[in-house]
Amino acid sequence: MPDRAPRPAPAPAGAWLTFLGQLPPALPALHAGALADRHSKRKQMIIGDLVSAAALASVPVAATLDRLSLTQLMVVAAVQSAAGVLHDAAAISLLPGLVDRSLLQRSNSRIGGLFAVAATAGSNLGAALTALFGPARTLLGDVLSYLVSAWCTARVQTPESPQSAAEDRRLHTEIGEGLRYVNGDHRLRTLTLVNASTSFALALLTTLWALYLLRSLAMSATAFGVVLGIGALGAAAGALAAPALAARYGPGPMMLAALAITPLAQIPLLLASSGLVWQFAIGAALFLQLACAGAAGTTRRTIRQVVTADGMQARMQAVSTWLTSGARPVAALLAGGLGTWIGVRPTLVAGTCLLVVPLVVLYRSPLRSLLDMPGSPAVASPSAEAIPPPTPLGPIVPHPAVAVDVRHNRSTEGCP
Repeated sequence: MPDRAPRPAPAPAGAWLTFLGQLPPALPALHAGALADRHSKRKQMIIGDLVSAAALASVPVAATLDRLSLTQLMVVAAVQSAAGVLHDAAAISLLPGLVDRSLLQRSNSRIGGLFAVAATAGSNLGAALTALFGPARTLLGDVLSYLVSAWCTARVQTPESPQSAAEDRRLHTEIGEGLRYVNGDHRLRTLTLVNASTSFALALLTTLWALYLLRSLAMSATAFGVVLGIGALGAAAGALAAPALAARYGPGPMMLAALAITPLAQIPLLLASSGLVWQFAIGAALFLQLACAGAAGTTRRTIRQVVTADGMQARMQAVSTWLTSGARPVAALLAGGLGTWIGVRPTLVAGTCLLVVPLVVLYRSPLRSLLDMPGSPAVASPSAEAIPPPTPLGPIVPHPAVAVDVRHNRSTEGCP
């Protein structure tokens, strides 16, 4: 018999599931960023990992006692999601304090490449372990990974300077400072809007992508897995190539070219029909699309980290996470509605057209002609009103580098 995947949920049901799964990360993002700038980032990362480990460990325990319920699974998913946001808000903003800012893009590219490969390897390993031990016991592997992450984070040796007099200021005040800080600098504002608009378009596409391939194009489960693996390799290749591409063509032109290629890479998917030749074409297009996403996303993140003052790193990243994570569930609902109303393929065409929006946003910005990495602000301050706008483009100001192990962001800033 042919190797076929189970029929995916219809568009409206799949859209609601995606909406519910992607909504939680958007809710605590701003608070997690403010907390990371206020307190020790390493401690926040460790707390996030331990909470995730404890939440996941409760599943195999409940299954062993025959007490596992759907309600518990939903609570565990929500807790793990919030803990992941808490961890990532601190992890991403900690990196600029660990390495010289002239090395940030190289560091981000290696982290992005490693995680692109790890995501695919982890999925395949998880599938194999699930087949051997069952889904509940397989979660013990995830529990172990969080404990290893907490142990590695505890070994990081770097001085941290939490905000002075942070206890006298309300958390929502610091959140407001982060929002104003990002909005007040055209580079941060532009790149954050590019992240959010890219995330919205890709979320609309990916909500219906599996449905389209498995049902409309009758792709087998094996072929679908191979295509996803090829895409992950593309993301890794793009992330690793980002520093060389930015150095040769300039960060601005490179990001602009990547954003221009991304919607074009959707064309084979929109024109495809059943058959092995089209499966190869879709795999190649996905490789190219995710390579562009990896290269551009790594560069966008590096620029934002370089131009942001140390005391605002976590809140700056939190604003981007809040907007990109908030865009995904809305896009998922829109995908379900459009998929029901006009059909899956026309909805994919609409999503492809939306991929032009981030290209236009970047093209209308002076960043399109950025030929060198911008300079970094000299001083961090706990108050947004006291923090001057990041300095104009210029030479990078280095600071002492420290070699450490860091776990990368789970979110895709794509990888926004």
